Amino acid sequence: MAKKRIVTTTLNGNQTEFLCEPRQTLLEVLRDNMDLTGTKEGCSNGNCGACTVILNGRPVDSCLVLAVEAEGATVRTIEGVATAAGLDPIQKAFLEGAALQCGICTPGFIMQSEWFLSQNPKPTEDEIRFNLAGNLCRCTGYDKIVRAVQDAATTWQDHYMKNCHEKGCH
Repeated sequence: MAKKRIVTTTLNGNQTEFLCEPRQTLLEVLRDNMDLTGTKEGCSNGNCGACTVILNGRPVDSCLVLAVEAEGATVRTIEGVATAAGLDPIQKAFLEGAALQCGICTPGFIMQSEWFLSQNPKPTEDEIRFNLAGNLCRCTGYDKIVRAVQDAATTWQDHYMKNCHEKGCH
C-alpha cells in the first residue's frame, strides 16, 4: 500500500486538510473522506460530467483528478454554491424550471453552468448547449436544463457581483 499523503486545500472557502492515498481521485476523497456527497459519481471515466467541481477557477471532472493534485488548490463543490441567504440563481432556476429528475447529473450541470455564466453572463442558447455538451443527462432531454440556465442568466450578473466575487466562484 502506498504511503498516505496529507493534502492542504481550500474547500468551499475553508482551509482544509485531508489524508489520502496517491491513487485516490478527488471524487473519492470528497465523497468518502469529506462526506461531501453532493458531487455525484456517474461514469468514473470523465464522460458524463456528474462529478464536475471547480478547481482553481476551472470546471473539472473530479473522477479524473487525483486528490493529491488539490494540494494548495481551491476547490468548490455543489455544497459551496448556496449561501446563508438561500439558493443561488442557477439552483433556483433548476428547481423552478423542473430541470432535474433523478438528480444524479444536476450538481455537475449546476457547477458547469455557474462557471460558464461567470465567463459569459449573457449567453445565447447555442452557447449554453455547447458549454453543457460535456454533461450528460439520461432523464430530462436537456431543454429544461438549457431554459434554466437561460433564466438564471437574467439575474446572474447581479448575483455574481454581490456573492460569487467574494467567494471566488471562478
